[in-house]
Parts: sequence; C-alpha cells; structure tokens
Amino acid sequence: MICPHCERNLLRKERTGNTCSHCKRRYALDPKTNSLRLSDLRVLRITTGLTDNGRIRVTPGQLWYALSRKRIREGEFAPGCAGGALFGGVVFGFWALFGQMPFMLYASAALLATALGVLIARRRGAGRGIAPMTRGAFRSEALAEWVRVYGSLPPGVVDDNGHPWPRRPADAPPPHAVLLCPDPSIAAFLAADGLPDRHGIALVQSPERVTALLPALPPRGPVLVLHDADARGELLLRQLRQDLPGRPVVDAGVSLRTVHGRPKAVAYRDPHHKPTAHEMRRLTALGEFTAQELTWLAQGWRFPLVAIPPVRLLTVLGRLAKRIGRGVDDERRRAAEVGFMTWPGAGGSPGADTSGKKGTPSA
Repeated sequence: MICPHCERNLLRKERTGNTCSHCKRRYALDPKTNSLRLSDLRVLRITTGLTDNGRIRVTPGQLWYALSRKRIREGEFAPGCAGGALFGGVVFGFWALFGQMPFMLYASAALLATALGVLIARRRGAGRGIAPMTRGAFRSEALAEWVRVYGSLPPGVVDDNGHPWPRRPADAPPPHAVLLCPDPSIAAFLAADGLPDRHGIALVQSPERVTALLPALPPRGPVLVLHDADARGELLLRQLRQDLPGRPVVDAGVSLRTVHGRPKAVAYRDPHHKPTAHEMRRLTALGEFTAQELTWLAQGWRFPLVAIPPVRLLTVLGRLAKRIGRGVDDERRRAAEVGFMTWPGAGGSPGADTSGKKGTPSA
C-alpha cells in the first residue's frame, strides 16, 4: 500500500503497527486488516468525490455506502474457500492414489464435497448483496480508528450521531412543507447543507412530528417522505397517506420501482432487518407490487437513501422544494387578492371578505 504521508510504496513488513517505516508516521487503515480493504488514500479519494471537491458536506452513512458499493456488488459466499478446497481435494486424491495411502481418499472426498457445496451456495445467491462491514461496524471500527489517528472525521464528513434533525425555533415562520426523513445520516446531510432552512421546510424524523406540525402548514402544504427502497420504507409512505387524508403526501424517494432491477442501483441485504411476516402481508394486500418485487423485499434487499449520490440528492430535493415554495406562494397571493388572511386597514379594503370562505384554497 501507499503511505498517505510520504507516498512510499510499503510492503507488509514495512508497515508494522500501521506505522510507515520510512517517515515513521502512523496511518489509520490498512487494506490487509479490514474487511472493506480500506486505505487512508482510498477514503480521501472517495470523500473528495462525494463532497464534490469540498463544495458540500456528507455523512458517515453516505461514506460507508460509497466505500462498500464495489464489495457489495462483487460479494460472494466464502471467498477463496471453493478454490482452496478443490485444490486440497485434488492433491489429497493424488496422494492417496500414488502414495498408496487409501485413507487419504476420505479427506479428498470431504474437501471436494466442501468445494461443491460452496459453489452451489454461491450459485443460489448465498452471501450476495451482504456488505462485508455494516454501517455500525464502519463507525465503531474504521472511523473510530481514523479519529484516533487524525483527531477528526475525514475532511468534509459531518457527524450524524445524536439528534441531527434541526429544531425549529418558536418564533420561526410557518414552514411551506414538512420533510419526513427517518435516516439520521440523510437528515444530518440535509441540515449541514442548509436545505430545510433555505426552502422553509421542516425536517422531522417521525410521523408523530409530522402530525404535530400540520396546524402550522398551509392548507395544501405537502408532506414529503424520504425513505429507503425497502419493505418498511414502502409501508411508511402508504401509512402516512392513509393517516393524512386530504393532505398531499409526496414520495420524495427512494421508490422501489425506480431502482429494482437497475444494474447501477447496487442494493444490499441486511439479514438482521428482514421484514416481518405481518409487514409482508400488508405489502401483498396492497396489490401494488409484483411477485418478483415482493420476493425481493422479503429477502431483505434494500436500496438505501445513503446510496443516492449526495449532489444528485440535493439537486432533486432543491428543485422539488422550489416548486413547492412557488405553489404555496401562489396560493397565498390568490388568497390575499380576495381577502383571505387580510385584515381591514392592513393592506386590504374595508369591505374585503375576511371570512376565508371566498377564494380559500381547497383542502
């Protein structure tokens, strides 16, 4: 690997204890000792791309996916085991036949059976789509070591620990819309960029917070839902639409139909967060998904929000927020023209209708 400090090419024996034997400086990550095969230079290179050369900031969740994407795509069950077992089985077989040690045939047969089993498991998809390092492990292992060595997260990466959803001050103007985003990494990303404040949108983490903010919204102020393309994300969107009749609930992504089966949309599986049987029955009862899509969801496949390129996510949400702002402003302007929310002596004619009935935007 290349030393991130002096840029010397280091052999394994020249970097004992994650310390360069030439410049004597310590580095954080060695590709031989972590499951994502990370090096400091690779982390810096990927971070530079994610942040658009430092123009925006990103979060550990987004960095994790970007660093894991290639390994997820190439993921296979028991890497190296099939080849090793096959080679050992052949060697033991020749040993047994030509070395006059017939008992070695048992070892040869066992190794060949192991190789065959691994190959069959791979053929059936075992291990496919499973990240070698989880998001939690990436934070507690790779990033923790990075912070120990360098004193802070990689340049351009903001922390998403704690409560990243910004709290609206009591004297803040009413929002144009509410953006529901349960993923703390994406919430921290949007807050760091200032998108909610810039467009007058309240960023919240739960449906309960959405309900609490509804009285402050304009009559047609929408609720935007940012969710993963997985079973729980699809259910979250539909449950909110059911709970808020008459209120526009917009699917801001990621929709299953936009990513399922797309080669560039590298989904992954999380064996610890498979949907329950009850959740799958609810999805099936909707009648909106094909049998193939339901099977995909039931196996725990998902395409997360953190997989969307950060610049693209900001661009799409920014355009959506501008459209919403223009729509809300148009409604307010039309309402003011007919007297809605206008008080006599404060810019409206004394005879203006202040009841709110005439010209009030329909709910």
